[in-house]
Amino acid sequence: MAMLTDEMLLDSYHMAIQLNLERDFIALLLAEIRKRELDVNANALAVLH
Repeated sequence: MAMLTDEMLLDSYHMAIQLNLERDFIALLLAEIRKRELDVNANALAVLH
């Protein structure tokens, strides 16, 4: 996970949800997002603007 940029991690998380991937995979991504203290919604908001 350390090789993923914050943006790539957030993109991967949102894509995993959209594709309805395994919950364990999504949980792994979310754990890393929380570890990095990122805002899950920040990336989604940036795409909208």
